[in-house]
Amino acid sequence: MGCYECCMRCLGGIPYTSLVATLLCFSGIALFCGCGHQALTETERIIETYFARNLQDYITLAYLIQYFQYIIYGLASFFFLYCVVLLAEGFYTTSAVKQTFGEFRSTECGRCLSTTFIVITYFLAVIWLLVFALSALPVFFFYNMASTCHTINILSETPSSINQLCVDARQYGLLPWNAMPGKACGMTLANVCKTREFFLTYDLYIAAFAGAGITLLALVHCPLHLAVWRELLKEQRRREKAERRQRAMFGQLLTERRGSLCSPYALNTEDG
Repeated sequence: MGCYECCMRCLGGIPYTSLVATLLCFSGIALFCGCGHQALTETERIIETYFARNLQDYITLAYLIQYFQYIIYGLASFFFLYCVVLLAEGFYTTSAVKQTFGEFRSTECGRCLSTTFIVITYFLAVIWLLVFALSALPVFFFYNMASTCHTINILSETPSSINQLCVDARQYGLLPWNAMPGKACGMTLANVCKTREFFLTYDLYIAAFAGAGITLLALVHCPLHLAVWRELLKEQRRREKAERRQRAMFGQLLTERRGSLCSPYALNTEDG
């Protein structure tokens, strides 16, 4: 075997679809977990500084943020292991199986693994769809803040009007209704929007939302690939069963004729 044939054989054993899904999942989870963790920390700082004066007003939010950060740690660990196993399963079902059994053959273990990953990934995609929707909520909150600040900057020449423009954190469930002040209005809100913390937190939430979308794309991409691969295997197994049945019938007929059965496609040795 030459160098070119060896390289092509190695490249043919790479599970490109599983590799793409793994890279998408890794990058999406890295964006979601890294940016989401830091965005939660910055959100707590903004609420503490501009929307709440008493510690008791935002202590519940602080605990929730801490719990969400612990969940992020768990998600990062789980998806890291999941992506590693997914990539290993992709290599098994493409490289090792092709090399041992042929292009479209598989073992019972390989089929069981594929079915298991299809089911697990399907449920993960459904759950992650909810996470993707929830990750849009903080983006919506900060988008409303940015839009209100933009309106305040336009109406800055009429102070009586801009004082009526507010963002109330209590309406979004971030603070209890008895929290004081609980909202930022007018130029105070405009000054909040000019801070580094606001721009950083807004960008981090957008990046986390994009990471959730990339992860969802990977989770949808993976089961589709595995389902198509299983259908190809089923079709090939049906063809092989039909071929074995035909060979068995031919062998039985040959035995009954005591080896005197000849092919109807015998070569014609005479010149045409």
